Amino acid sequence: MWEGSGNNYAYLVVDEKSKDAVIIDPANPSEVLPVLKKQVDSGDIKLTNIINTHHHHDHAGGNSEMLKHYKLPIIGGRDCSKVTKTPKHGETFTIGDSIKVKALHTPCHTQDSICYLFEDGNDKAVFTGDTLFIGGCGRFFEGTAEEMHKALNETLAALPDDTKVYPGHEYTKGNVKFGFKIMQTEPIKKLEAFANSNKETQGKFTIGNEKLHNVFMRVDDPEVQKAVGKSKPVDVMAALREMKNAS
Repeated sequence: MWEGSGNNYAYLVVDEKSKDAVIIDPANPSEVLPVLKKQVDSGDIKLTNIINTHHHHDHAGGNSEMLKHYKLPIIGGRDCSKVTKTPKHGETFTIGDSIKVKALHTPCHTQDSICYLFEDGNDKAVFTGDTLFIGGCGRFFEGTAEEMHKALNETLAALPDDTKVYPGHEYTKGNVKFGFKIMQTEPIKKLEAFANSNKETQGKFTIGNEKLHNVFMRVDDPEVQKAVGKSKPVDVMAALREMKNAS
């Protein structure tokens, strides 16, 4: 959903066998509903849930309107509008016959932020809301540098390297511009080239890529530490975020 400067993403995930489907962060129903209606009416999908990554209006703000059209349970953080189920950290559920979903609590941007790992056979994708962006991370609105360090460099970094990343916004150009000031490595040059030639970057990079080109996931890197003048990982995280906020 390209809402002005927000460049928000909503994601429709479908289990091909059963046609069971979920819609993630449908914050702008006027854009999302026509797409859903066409696919529901044609029998291509059977909507089973709305999923929210966190309570902010540009992610969960469409829930009330969505419910007028589709009476669905809402899986999301505890503060999300109309939420019916908040999965515990590490809790799993399924979509259709073959998609397994694991909820990963990543409090910081908001205290109710949840990332969702989707697995279907060998395919893995993580929907990260405003916790992890391609080449960046969310602002610490309700949390601390310690929490974001844990979210990125423990919880998400522990996922398999080939897990594709689907963030809540298209912020890659701005992130890579900032990142390039911090480190001038080959991975970040590659990300810059891709961002400059592609409007959308969701699903094009993996957790493994992020560990290489995302400065917020390289808080142990001497080059990053030198750039911010800190050495403890949490201090590096805090300094990076302050610098990004001011950039």
